[in-house]
Amino acid sequence: MSGPFDAFFIGRALAEAVYEQTERVLTDTLSELGKFDAEQRERLRQFTEEVLARAQRDAEAARKARSTTAIVPVGTQPTDLQATIDELRAEVAQLRAELKRYRSSSLA
Repeated sequence: MSGPFDAFFIGRALAEAVYEQTERVLTDTLSELGKFDAEQRERLRQFTEEVLARAQRDAEAARKARSTTAIVPVGTQPTDLQATIDELRAEVAQLRAELKRYRSSSLA
């Protein structure tokens, strides 16, 4: 009669061991999941702070730029504006000529 009696205790011990192992694995998994969740929340918090800090810096820079920008009424712009435009056009024309010369020399 010791056979079935031993089998009962072996089965019971096996069930307890499986239960304990399952409990450990589940506890470890939940612990890792909790750590992951906490890390993600911290990353999200840091990201949010960084975005808000950037927005604040940009807003402050825009306020400073707006306060230092002079508004010049139409018709009162300096007469040098046309000269500046003419100089820029001349530079563009010169760069186009240089580019054309470079392209023709590299193809030859």
